[in-house]
Amino acid sequence: MRWINSGPNRAAVDALQIAPGDNVLELGFGPGRAIELIAARVVDGCVYGIDQSDIMLRQALIRNRRAIGRGRVILQRATFERLPFPDASIDKILAVNVIYFWRDIILIFHEIRRVLRPGGRIVIYSTDASTMRGWKFAAKETHRLYDAQALRDIFLTGGFPADEISIGEISFAGGMVGLLAIAENQRLRDGQRPRHTAKSCIGQCRSAHVEVIRQ
Repeated sequence: MRWINSGPNRAAVDALQIAPGDNVLELGFGPGRAIELIAARVVDGCVYGIDQSDIMLRQALIRNRRAIGRGRVILQRATFERLPFPDASIDKILAVNVIYFWRDIILIFHEIRRVLRPGGRIVIYSTDASTMRGWKFAAKETHRLYDAQALRDIFLTGGFPADEISIGEISFAGGMVGLLAIAENQRLRDGQRPRHTAKSCIGQCRSAHVEVIRQ
């Protein structure tokens, strides 16, 4: 599966447009390769990761042990339907090759919008349905497939305005076609500030990393 995720990970992380002080969350971090890319770009913020697999959590903890030890990364097992973060506390959210498995899409997008600060950005990568139909493991019983319109419809249903959504097509080696969906949360109103700053979250990151490692 590494070849399926390597190029998409890099493209999606680039699309996040990470600033050094951002708090960034990845949903479904797998073995932690994108977390590693994100942590290299976040200096004053914190990198969070949520996955529903104990196996993936263990692999990602090992891969990112140095960043975790320095108090810059928190990885934990949790569900996407109930994200363990305060309102408006995350600047950027990433999800690569996981949307196929989201069953309660409305609830997950509600949670995404809840934790994403005004002016924040979410990037979701999905391999296009035209490619995935040729993969035996991507059966309809386990994977929900998306073309560009279906992906846009999910964002609209999830509450993102049409003018805040961008869907782009990316081609990779071997003929793999991917979709990169980018959406901006509603812009900050004049004089409005996010509820949680990078400084406060990095303090939380440093205090929590030891407990996470012990899981």
